[in-house]
Amino acid sequence: MKTAPLPLILSVALAAGALQAADEPKPADAPAPAPTAAAPAADVPLATVNGVAYSLDMFRMFYVERLQQTQAQDSPEIQQQVFNEFINLVVTSQQAQALKLTERHDLQVALDLQRLQLLSTAALQAMAQEIKPTDEELKKGYDDLVKLTGETQYKARHILVKDEAEAKKVIAALDKGGDFAELAKKHSTGPNAKAGGELGWFTASQLDNKPFSDAVAGLKQGTYTKTPVNTKFGWHVILLDDTRTTQPPNFDEAKPQLIAAYQRAKLGEKLGELRKVAKLELNEAVVKLKETPAEAAAPAEPEKK
Repeated sequence: MKTAPLPLILSVALAAGALQAADEPKPADAPAPAPTAAAPAADVPLATVNGVAYSLDMFRMFYVERLQQTQAQDSPEIQQQVFNEFINLVVTSQQAQALKLTERHDLQVALDLQRLQLLSTAALQAMAQEIKPTDEELKKGYDDLVKLTGETQYKARHILVKDEAEAKKVIAALDKGGDFAELAKKHSTGPNAKAGGELGWFTASQLDNKPFSDAVAGLKQGTYTKTPVNTKFGWHVILLDDTRTTQPPNFDEAKPQLIAAYQRAKLGEKLGELRKVAKLELNEAVVKLKETPAEAAAPAEPEKK
């Protein structure tokens, strides 16, 4: 194999350039591509660094990940950049081995965890591919989607305070012409205070907070609640910015989303089944289980004499 200084001139791009075209699905009636020079097999070595070979397969995977992370388009310049990043990764990982960092317990645990995560992701993907919903099941999901998208959506802001008296002071300030967003930044204890109390778009069913959603539904666009609204979170002053009713996509447009939602639901069921049959043994020296209410209330058995 030819030895070259780093960074390697773009000869490697010829190997990487075919990766996207090879991976993209083609229509069944697509014309056959014109004959070209044979692309290298994926498992051949791409480069040998300090006597260790690294495969084209590994670089292809790294390249695709980098394109996804950076949202970059495939180009000779990007190929060169990612190749240099890959070689940097190789030489630094070799240095870690030279320094015997692989013997560190924390790195061993991190590597084991990464392997666990990769295997879990691969298993979930394989399980998902086996889940094939019928059109009847998808149409049921579509009906639920239509109901959800047919709801009125609200765009609102709120100021959350601890007590009713403070909420009334905020309303009084608004009545005098105070700016809602500025008052939210100053008084609200909610997580969106810095954004002026902005809640974005939501439906009543998404909130699961009837006093709040009822108050929003009773407002006209551009108005705020004249009396404080009490919920389990505290006292609210609410401003309604806008309303809209969204139109659902047609069935064919929604089909990929419906399939994904169905697969997620079924995967949840399969995970529950896997956990149910798994033999779990806990190390009681480090894990303490909480008593269930029934166990806590049960009388102790009398000692046998």
